[in-house]
Amino acid sequence: MTKPDPAPALASATGTDRMLLVETFVRIVEAGSLSAAALQLSATQPTVSRRLQLLERTLGVRLLQRSTHAIRLTDDGQRCYERAKALMATWQSFESDVRGAGEELAGTLRVVAPHAFGQNQFMEPLAKYLQQYPGMRVEWLLHDRVPDFVAENIDCAIKVGPVSDPSVVAVKLGEVPRSVMAAPSLLAGGPVPQHPAELARLPWLALRTFYRDEVCLRHTQTGEVARFDIQPRLSTDGLYALRKAAVLGLGVGIASAWALRDELASGQLVLLAPEWQAASLPVHLVYAPSRLQPARLRRFIETMREYLPAELCESLKQAKVGADPKARTGQKAK
Repeated sequence: MTKPDPAPALASATGTDRMLLVETFVRIVEAGSLSAAALQLSATQPTVSRRLQLLERTLGVRLLQRSTHAIRLTDDGQRCYERAKALMATWQSFESDVRGAGEELAGTLRVVAPHAFGQNQFMEPLAKYLQQYPGMRVEWLLHDRVPDFVAENIDCAIKVGPVSDPSVVAVKLGEVPRSVMAAPSLLAGGPVPQHPAELARLPWLALRTFYRDEVCLRHTQTGEVARFDIQPRLSTDGLYALRKAAVLGLGVGIASAWALRDELASGQLVLLAPEWQAASLPVHLVYAPSRLQPARLRRFIETMREYLPAELCESLKQAKVGADPKARTGQKAK
């Protein structure tokens, strides 16, 4: 039996900002809790709960299953969430078009970007933004922490790794695959290790932002997980420093695949245990919540999503395939 489209049912929420109900639902799902969504929306938790209940009554379906520890989408909730995201994207595009009609962007955008990504992968999207809006200036600040947006007057930040602050809005751009690598000289002419047990005996380098004294790897085919402790010879928070130390033969390291491409192609580095990988790192565009985003920020977010680095585009495609049971079984989605 075909379920009714939820969009017409929203008309019954008379006297209520229906887009606010939809936005609240999306924020709850993406933030992971009502309290986190309330922080993002500058509302109270009871207010967010009432909005969710009103949306559920209006649509006539239960959207979320809640327990003391977590929330989970129902089947109807999952369907509604996908439609709600599309509806929000359409609304945001509508707002941008109307507000930006005849508008020539001008001013300064202040963005915090991680050192490595900010010097390489995201320079092309940044260039596209400046080319499209010649009246704009950008302060491109390179460091790896999420800033205090208000105190530091920052418009947005690009964050590699999980976002733990529930009070900010985090738009996922993709994921960065990571590989284990070392210089051939470190192996002293021996065979390339194929299993994590062999890696544990080698000297290690640590990228302390993401791993310090333990390594966790997963087999790409079987899903088997292997963990082992390390005592790194060198610990750094710089990806380029880690890569250089590895090229000099100081130890084994784990790094983003894109950052190793040239060194792997030239033979300066080799992949170790190539069928095992560290967990991919999520990449988010993060900003402070506001019902009224400045046009310069809206257009920047749009440009970042349109001109994503190739690695992030591929990770998004793989994530969509992995989440689609029909795609996994070879069936065509209808």
